[in-house]
Amino acid sequence: MQNQSPTGSAHYRLRGSEGQWRVDSDGEVGMAYASKEAAFEAAVAAASNAIRDGYDVTITVPGAGGTMLGVEDTGHGGGEPAGAADKV
Repeated sequence: MQNQSPTGSAHYRLRGSEGQWRVDSDGEVGMAYASKEAAFEAAVAAASNAIRDGYDVTITVPGAGGTMLGVEDTGHGGGEPAGAADKV
């Protein structure tokens, strides 16, 4: 499952639905896993090897309903909920 790009980075993306989760590694799709968690564990194991080999690693996991969780860090708010810095 370990497939690194020539740029020194490895990308792992979980795709599928319950019972058929797969890890897409830079365009190559691996075996099916019964749960998203099992596919994630497989991606982490492959990513661990890539890290050891000196690659940058990205793992992308879709949230509920197929959306991607996470918000781009804009440098504002320092991780506090919106408006938290305004409260005294």
